[in-house]
Parts: sequence; C-alpha cells; structure tokens
Amino acid sequence: MTMLDKADGQIFTENVRLVHAVGMHARPAVKLTKLAKKFQAQISVRVAGATEWINAKSVAKIMAMRAAHGSTIEIKASGSDAQAAVAALVNLIATDFPDEAS
Repeated sequence: MTMLDKADGQIFTENVRLVHAVGMHARPAVKLTKLAKKFQAQISVRVAGATEWINAKSVAKIMAMRAAHGSTIEIKASGSDAQAAVAALVNLIATDFPDEAS
C-alpha cells in the first residue's frame, strides 16, 4: 500500500488485478459500490493508465469504466477510514466478489 502525505490528510492507494471472468459488469459493480458506501472516506477507482478517477460509490460510473478481465484497478481513498476502505475493496476484487461480501 502506498501512502501519500497531503495537507488535507493521508491518501492511501493500492492496485489490484480484476479476476472476475467477465470484468466489471453489474453484479460486481453493485458489490463494489455497496462496500464503498460503508466507509466515510472519499474513494476513487480507475483502470490503470486511465486519466480519470471514478467515484467508487456510483454504480453507473463503475459500470461505465468497462474494466475488462485481467485489468489492473487502482484504488485511492482519503478520510478517517481510508486505509480500511482501500484494504476492503482490494480484498473484494482480489477474491472475485464473493457472495458473503454483499
């Protein structure tokens, strides 16, 4: 996990490979946003190399990201529970969106 110090607090970032067979379609997008909404932190995601960060709490935006199977997802968060948020989302994606995580 990378930590960048900024005047407005710490920003935590981490990358994770998208192992879901069909990429980021509706079911994993809903699970990701549901989990993201459990945290106070500002959470953004993007496919590695993309210029635009996407709000992890928006299902429509996550689906529009069109992340393909095998792509690397970058996650960044800031706020009081940012480190826990990044860790939880990385775990969700790395374990292929298990049903018990909903």
